[in-house]
Amino acid sequence: MTADPDTLADRIDALLPQTQCEQCGFHGCRPYAEAIAADEADINQCPPGGQAGIDALARLLGRQGKPLDPEHGVEKPRMLARVIEDECIGCTKCIQVCPVDAIVGAGKQMHTVIADHCTGCELCVPACPVDCIALVPMPSAQIDAAHAHDARRRFRKRELRLSRLRAERAAQLAARKATLHETRAPAADTSRKPLSRSAVQEAIARARAKREARRKS
Repeated sequence: MTADPDTLADRIDALLPQTQCEQCGFHGCRPYAEAIAADEADINQCPPGGQAGIDALARLLGRQGKPLDPEHGVEKPRMLARVIEDECIGCTKCIQVCPVDAIVGAGKQMHTVIADHCTGCELCVPACPVDCIALVPMPSAQIDAAHAHDARRRFRKRELRLSRLRAERAAQLAARKATLHETRAPAADTSRKPLSRSAVQEAIARARAKREARRKS
């Protein structure tokens, strides 16, 4: 009896580190888990999970273990992101790419990383235009199931928010297009109103009366 795909994806996702770093080639740990469950991805594409993660997935799926695929990166210690405050220009680019909303700030104001929420995905590093993000070792106490669970929750919450915003923007764009179309459409000619049914009947009766009068004359 085969496992239900959704249940299997949940079990696979529970073994992933929830860094949401996209090194596996998918947009987060959950999409990668679903791809593994559907036999669309291999079990050795997660550098943060390392060899221990690969072996755990192999045991779950009853497969042979294998080394990490170097095309997806190398296994290394998890790191935390830190904003160098004196160099931050407040561009918000790091905020936009953080998959778990671990960076807070506003436009043209200094940003900061909430250390307890950072997963060490490192996506903010290439996004920063002034190279003001440093990486420091992540405390080993932070690499546990509770932190992974919180990262999973934050990732899903962010994805739902972004999906809602995209839908709202699409609706606003459609409304603007419709308004623009209406303003460009030629105005209807209201100078000549259509005759009512009674008026048409009266006109027909007058025409018949005139014909009768002509025949009698």
